[in-house]
Amino acid sequence: MILSDTELKRYIESGRLRIEPFKPEVLRENGLDLRIGYEVAHLLSTDEVMDVRETRVEGFYKIEKVGDDGFVIGPREHILTITLEYISLPNDLMAFCQLRSTFARLGLFIPPTIIDAGFEGQLTIELVGGPFPVRIYPGTRFLHVVFSKLTSPVKRPYKGKYQGQRGVTLPRMDRNP
Repeated sequence: MILSDTELKRYIESGRLRIEPFKPEVLRENGLDLRIGYEVAHLLSTDEVMDVRETRVEGFYKIEKVGDDGFVIGPREHILTITLEYISLPNDLMAFCQLRSTFARLGLFIPPTIIDAGFEGQLTIELVGGPFPVRIYPGTRFLHVVFSKLTSPVKRPYKGKYQGQRGVTLPRMDRNP
């Protein structure tokens, strides 16, 4: 079952769904519009091979703080960015993330992204550039998150390697993927 604005408001007011900072204008008809934070990681173009069995990711990303003048995502560039909001889902909700249609109409794209029941942290979102450069500003609503109530609370809520993340979080590679 997809939650409506009424049900989402109940979850937020009860503290079962935490959104920090929360602004009422992010609450939409059937989800939340989260905002871009103040950090971005550019995926660097290189011929060096990233081995998924290694833990080293240095040299593949350039992380930068973003000021109020925003940042530019170049044509077909891949970046990681964060939501301004820190969220915490209860064990009976999961969520689907989708780029807001305004940004999709600019040619931007995000891969399918799911938030697991029990997850807590800022979201690190991959954003892919379109055919022309686009300037984006922190605090702009860019990500529509649709929440779905599970048929029962999960027995094993998310406790993975990205739990509690703050700031752009690069891949945390395991020795045995």
